Amino acid sequence: MVARGEVSSILEDYRDLAVVTVCSHSSLQLFHGARQEGFRTIGIAIGKKPPKFYDAFPRAKPDEFFLVDSYEEILDRADELVEKSAVAVPHGSFVEYMGAKSFLKLRLPTFGNRKVLAWESDREKQREWLVGAGIDMPRRFKTPKEIDRPVFVKYYGAKGGKGAFIAKTEAEFREAIKPGQKYTIQEYVVGTRYYIHYFFSPLVEGGYRLSRGSLEMLGIDRRDEANIDEMYKLGASESLIDYGLYPTFVVTGNIPVVLRESLLPTAFDMGERVVEASLDLFGGMIGPFCLETIVTDQLKFKVFEISTRIVAGTNLFISGSPYSDLAEPNMSTGRRIAREIRLAQKKGRLADILS
Repeated sequence: MVARGEVSSILEDYRDLAVVTVCSHSSLQLFHGARQEGFRTIGIAIGKKPPKFYDAFPRAKPDEFFLVDSYEEILDRADELVEKSAVAVPHGSFVEYMGAKSFLKLRLPTFGNRKVLAWESDREKQREWLVGAGIDMPRRFKTPKEIDRPVFVKYYGAKGGKGAFIAKTEAEFREAIKPGQKYTIQEYVVGTRYYIHYFFSPLVEGGYRLSRGSLEMLGIDRRDEANIDEMYKLGASESLIDYGLYPTFVVTGNIPVVLRESLLPTAFDMGERVVEASLDLFGGMIGPFCLETIVTDQLKFKVFEISTRIVAGTNLFISGSPYSDLAEPNMSTGRRIAREIRLAQKKGRLADILS
C-alpha cells in the first residue's frame, strides 16, 4: 500500500487539482460534480478512443481522456496522472476491475482511506466490523451443511449482483455454486431492501456531529434486478427451474426511495455506529458509503453489506435528493466529494482526506 508520507510528498508539488476516475459506474455524476466545484476532470478509458456516449452529456464530459489498454496499465502510468495534479476518486468499477490489491499500490493521491478496502473486501472482516459496531445482520451460515432455511449466497467483491443466488437446501446450494469462488451465506430475510447513501466528513463541524466530524445522508435507493424482479410473472420459481430458468440478481437500474420519517433516527444511528467503529479499527473511512439494508414488517433494519465508496444508486440524485436538498440544494454525492476536496484544500488539510 502507498504510504501516507509518500502521498503527502506528492501533494507538495500539486497546484491546479484535477479529479480523475474510470469512465464507468458513477463517472458522469463525479465529473459533473467536480466541474460544479471548479475542478478539471480526467476520464480514464479503456481502448484506443474515448467513449462516444460522453458527447451526449456535455456538462458531465471530462475535460480530457486518459486512454489505456488495460486496468493494469493504470498502475504503470500513474506518474503521468501525478504530473497533471490528479486526485483519484474510486468507485465500484474502478476498484473491482483494477483489483483491490492493485488499487492499494496505485501511486496516486486517492480520495478516502484506502485501509478500508481490507475490511470491506473480506466478508469475515466486514462482518467483524459491523457486528462489533452493534449492527444487526442476518444470521451467517459457516458451511452449506448448516442450511435449514432460505439463504442468500453472494460472492466476494462488487459484482453488481452477478452470481448471487437463493438456496433452501444444501443440494440447491451445490447445484448453483461456481467452483473456486469465495462466497458468504446469509439467512434470506424477508423485507424491503433499501440502500442508504451516507457521507462522513472529518472536516465539517456542524450538522449531525460525531466524535470527530459529521455524518450526512444524501439519498436512498432500491435496485431493479434481472431476472428476479420479473420472474414472479411466470409463476413459482421452483417450477421454473424445471425449464432451466434460475433467479438472478444482476442490477440493471435503480429506483429512488424515501423512508418513513420514523425510521430516520435508526438510519442515522446505524451510520454513526459504523463510522465510529471504523475510526477505532483503521483510522476511519472518509466520504461516501452505503449501508445495504432490509427493513422487515416489524420495522427493524438488517444490514447485509456495506459499500465504502460512491454507489451507483446515487446517480439518481445528480440534482440532489429529498434528503440532501434539506441541507443544501443540488448536492449530489459526486459534488459532495468534490466539495470535500475543495474544503480540505482551503484548510490545508488535503493529507487528512487523501491516501
